[in-house]
Amino acid sequence: MIKRFFILLALFMALLIFVALQQPVKPQPLSGALQKVNSRGETLLPWEGPWACVYDHQRGLLWEVKTDSETIHDGYWSYSWFNGAVGKSNGGDCYFEKDRCDTLDLIQRTNQEKLCGVDGWRLPTVAELRSLIETDVRPDAPMIASAFFPQTRRGDYWTNQHGKPLGATFRYLKEGAVAVSFLDGKTHTLPYRNAAFLRLVSSEYRKADH
Repeated sequence: MIKRFFILLALFMALLIFVALQQPVKPQPLSGALQKVNSRGETLLPWEGPWACVYDHQRGLLWEVKTDSETIHDGYWSYSWFNGAVGKSNGGDCYFEKDRCDTLDLIQRTNQEKLCGVDGWRLPTVAELRSLIETDVRPDAPMIASAFFPQTRRGDYWTNQHGKPLGATFRYLKEGAVAVSFLDGKTHTLPYRNAAFLRLVSSEYRKADH
């Protein structure tokens, strides 16, 4: 009787272990690897501010932080996709360009400014931008660590990937660029002419130098 009890107990424990191993591992939030950086390129403590950029220690990337100050980094501005040769120029909405805005405008202005003490500001890759996606957020919040990235819109943000075929409604436009949505975390191929949001990134920041 005692032997049967221990056999059943062992089987029960084995079942519990099996079930536990089948549970999906919840991804660790990126916010643990993030650090605020001020406009001069100096790192800040979590409770300090203001900050103009965020440094991702895990990937070695420095991200532009959006504002609501109507500067070139205002989170409400939108941009058509344009790299100087491919795309649609001046298809977005902003106040800092008289002929409206495209992605190249923000890249050039931000590099001239040397935001956070660095240049090399560019469009992010799809993988880089998707690394900012956070799933554990309020239903009405953008899918990002808003404590580090305020003024983020629940919409599409451009990446550097372009020359992708368009489907369905926009097939007649042939090609477009890829955007990542911070509404649902999905990627979409949009016409170059679409006015989408933009967050620049730089690989040139070296924390040890600041």
